[in-house]
Amino acid sequence: MPADGPAMNLTHHFLIAMPGMEDQSFAGSVVYLCEHSERGALGLVINKPSDIDLRRLFDKVDLPLGRPDLQRTPVFQGGPVQTERGFVLHEAVLASTQAPEEPVYASTMTIPGGLEMTTSKDVLEALSTGAGPRKVLVSLGYSAWGEGQLESELAENSWLTVAADPVVIFDTPVEKRYEKALSLLGLQAWMLSPAAGHA
Repeated sequence: MPADGPAMNLTHHFLIAMPGMEDQSFAGSVVYLCEHSERGALGLVINKPSDIDLRRLFDKVDLPLGRPDLQRTPVFQGGPVQTERGFVLHEAVLASTQAPEEPVYASTMTIPGGLEMTTSKDVLEALSTGAGPRKVLVSLGYSAWGEGQLESELAENSWLTVAADPVVIFDTPVEKRYEKALSLLGLQAWMLSPAAGHA
């Protein structure tokens, strides 16, 4: 039997939904993959704002929001899994008192590429005091794929993939993130055929 090549790893990549995507959770979406291994994948949709902003979210968790720059920032619908739970995607925060590889917050996943994803409330508490990471994307819920599931969706041409650029996540207006992610591949939306399948 021929040996398999190295397992596909799309950690710190964008998944860009093809126009034929029928799953309403993902139609028109750009997903940032925080983790991808042979066990499956986990990511956050970065271009589907919910109807609440960070100020209202902080009200709900009884914290002030000490960051005027974030008051009107939308909370995103990160995906269909655990939609009551918050996920904070942010640039890596280095604490001067800690070793560089130690996360500052209690429950943080360090993503190769300079970003971190935190699920513990202490990151919100830091933002409430005016501190915390400078650039953040807060989502409720996340996207997940079981073993081999994402690979089969890629084989069906459901998604385009491209190495992630944090500028798309943090510095691009929400309504332009899909186009901007496509532009990383040198594509524009009109070039994509809505008919999924192989050419």
